[in-house]
Amino acid sequence: MKKALSILLSLAMILCLMAGCSSGEKTTAADSNETYKIALITMDSIDQHWITLKEGAEKAAAELGVELTFMAPNTKDDALQIEQVNNAVSAGNQAIIVAANGPDAISSALKEAEAAGVKIVYVDSPANVPAEATFSTDNTAAGATAGKTMLDELTAKGITSGKIGIVNVNAATASTVARETGFRSAFEGTDFELLETQYGEGDAAKSQAIAENYITQGVVGIFGCNEGSTNGAGNAVKAAGADVVCVGFDKSDAILGLIDDGYILATMAQNPDVMGYEGVKAAVAALNGEDLGGAVTDTGVSVLTK
Repeated sequence: MKKALSILLSLAMILCLMAGCSSGEKTTAADSNETYKIALITMDSIDQHWITLKEGAEKAAAELGVELTFMAPNTKDDALQIEQVNNAVSAGNQAIIVAANGPDAISSALKEAEAAGVKIVYVDSPANVPAEATFSTDNTAAGATAGKTMLDELTAKGITSGKIGIVNVNAATASTVARETGFRSAFEGTDFELLETQYGEGDAAKSQAIAENYITQGVVGIFGCNEGSTNGAGNAVKAAGADVVCVGFDKSDAILGLIDDGYILATMAQNPDVMGYEGVKAAVAALNGEDLGGAVTDTGVSVLTK
């Protein structure tokens, strides 16, 4: 009887090992039978910035074996982004990686998602709701760098005063508002006049019209706060043949072409691929029970010139 019991216990242990019994430790999605569902929601699905961020997220999702769904609205619209958050929860996503169009607009939707057990990670622009982690540019510092880049060029050209226009997205998007704040700080104590900010909703055509209006006012410089704003400002300088120092934000083929042709002096190139890649990694870590402490990581910026 004892021998038979010993054999049965041994067989039970072998079967347990074959079945993959665990000690209660959580594994990554890549080496478990569970496939995490994660939604990526950006401000829109058009700007090259967001496409690059999506590619970075997709790379991490493939490495970690998770199901990633890109659910960005076609245009920057708070109502559409709220709808996407609600749709992500309804579809059973366990984590949402989001670049908030405005810090307050989607807060209620994100709180409801969090209450439902969904993990929240921010990329590029956070909302006013605590998240597992945030991966973004230090936008105030980057804006100050943009301002100094323009100021140095104006000084080199012997220009020590004049009007400067700013083309922003809107008054609510935290990332671009911070860039403008940093940019303005670079001109404190100078004789330059920074005009009232105009908003083009990140649309290149609207931004170009705003920049053209600035040019008719005799500005010596124009700052574009995001991809569409920068593209529009550069095209306005090109169309007018104006001697205006244009500095912008983000990197796209169109912007790089305007830099090469001399219509834009420089652009502050972010690293959206890093934001997307690290965002997915953080979401998976949070789903595996890791406490990320709400850490904010600066993903860096580079000044691109001709």
